[in-house]
Amino acid sequence: MTQTLAKRTCEQRAASDRRQFQWRTVFYGFLRSRRRDLRRDMDADVIFIDWHHPWLFFLAVGTMLLSCLDAFLTVTLLDLGMIEANPVMAAMLGYGTATFAATKMAFTGFGILTIVFLSKSRFLNRFRTGLILTAFFTIYACLVCYEIVSLLRIL
Repeated sequence: MTQTLAKRTCEQRAASDRRQFQWRTVFYGFLRSRRRDLRRDMDADVIFIDWHHPWLFFLAVGTMLLSCLDAFLTVTLLDLGMIEANPVMAAMLGYGTATFAATKMAFTGFGILTIVFLSKSRFLNRFRTGLILTAFFTIYACLVCYEIVSLLRIL
């Protein structure tokens, strides 16, 4: 009897395995991820979850776009006679503008990914690490405004 029950159960299973990778799973997990909140009180120390606030997405994309605009404005201002104040980026400019832009995007992208990954952790046990991304966004916005004003003064 047990063998016939096991055989019937095997025959009733679906032909496709639901655990196989599918893009539907990725999109479903992006839109409706399950680990938004803590499950237990003892999970208060868990800093890695599946879902991040949309504000972090806005800050991450905005910071990356401002970084791209900063690179473009920096190269434009350098052509007009200004100098690069950052010694690391000034050294990268010696290898050409493509190396400069690639290095700038790599540093910025790595920093953004790290901050978003650790956004639930606390820095110095005082504030969430995600606030650092807000500070970077603000600094980049001010820097781009400064570069635009400098460009308008030169022209």
